[in-house]
Amino acid sequence: MIGMEGRKRSCRVMLTTFGSLGDLHPYIAIALKLKERGHEPVVATMDLFRAKVEEAGLTFRSIRALRGERPDQELMKRVMDQRTGGEFIVRNLLMPALRDAYEDTAAAVEDADILVAHPMSLATQLVAEVRGIPWASTQLAPMSFFSPFDPPVLAPAPLLSKLRFLGPTLHRPLFRLLKRTIRSWSEPYRRMRAELGLPPAPEPLLGGMHSPRLVLALFSKLLGAEQPDWPPHTVVTGFPFYDQDGDTGLDPELSRFLEDGPPPIVFTLGTSAVMDAGQFYQNSAVATRRLGRRAVLLVGQEPSNRPTSLPEGIVAFDYAPFSELFPRAAAIVHQGGVGTTGQAMRSGRPMLVMPYAHDQPDNAERVRRLGIARTVPRNLYDADRAVHELNTLLSDPGYSERATWVGERVQQEDGVVAACDALESLLDTVVGQHRKRISGPPLVLD
Repeated sequence: MIGMEGRKRSCRVMLTTFGSLGDLHPYIAIALKLKERGHEPVVATMDLFRAKVEEAGLTFRSIRALRGERPDQELMKRVMDQRTGGEFIVRNLLMPALRDAYEDTAAAVEDADILVAHPMSLATQLVAEVRGIPWASTQLAPMSFFSPFDPPVLAPAPLLSKLRFLGPTLHRPLFRLLKRTIRSWSEPYRRMRAELGLPPAPEPLLGGMHSPRLVLALFSKLLGAEQPDWPPHTVVTGFPFYDQDGDTGLDPELSRFLEDGPPPIVFTLGTSAVMDAGQFYQNSAVATRRLGRRAVLLVGQEPSNRPTSLPEGIVAFDYAPFSELFPRAAAIVHQGGVGTTGQAMRSGRPMLVMPYAHDQPDNAERVRRLGIARTVPRNLYDADRAVHELNTLLSDPGYSERATWVGERVQQEDGVVAACDALESLLDTVVGQHRKRISGPPLVLD
């Protein structure tokens, strides 16, 4: 790979993403490193994240990637439904916005040398193919590869995980059936490909959204090791960590709380599930009091999440950088989002995972198999179950010892550097060819 000292000029890289902060932060991290290396990164995402991207000092482009308004509690209840959340997102939010997302992405491309796409940024692949721009796909969680050699836990049918030991024998035909079952969800994508004169492509929703040049697996090998059926040009980078909120770090009041006593249990539901918390925080506060422990509740901005009264030793905050808070915890209770899971792994602290939907049940099972976590179904989480699980987690030194071992190894990884190295290698290969393409206005659909 040509280092910056040997590179004649910088390259423009457009990164497209949407979803929650867990879907945004990895791309901000990569963009910041690319900028540090002298490139010109552009982050194209929902207007909801404009301020966050620009506060990081990055160029922002707006993409209407999801149909609908800003998320609220009722919307998030449907999105985070264990059985139907995935279908709701695709049918009601993603596909109705595909045409708008295509137009916005095509307009934002400008003179980009390479595109980097979130797993569900289907419009990015379309624009890349139409305009002849090289692109790299990304996967944020191991589940997204849908490998029968490493079968994921399917949120609508978690009991199938009991048959994981059957491997490809069961899961090859199961995944074929699943693809046929959900094929209608992505019909608008196939229609758009035909309208644009593009050839048919694999089913995009079950491991089919892979670039022919570079696939970045943006997670640790400890969470998901490379499998025989992954694309041969896959690079497992490690987690690209980023969790800053402007220039703020830990709230001074939270810092004082951490310094004034033993490590607390941290309870968080990330940035999506927190909008459908139910009684999670109330039950967690009761469980903490019964355990005689201290606790930090990260409750988001929903007023109903904050218990009406908190006993001494339990505090609640809207947000805190996980990278600064988790290492100072006794244990972490969370929803299993891959960003939260990665931060918990890096902290070296044991965890209790209460997954909601999507990749969360699979992430939960993976850290359980690593020996650093216990899991509890969402519908069974109450104060009594939390006391039992946390008491087991904190009284068995094996969890802490294994979590420390995992944390040390994740800390040795540098997902941001590995991802940027891989992107620069791709740029070295294709940028000369790409610059020769005939430029012109983006193709607009009728």
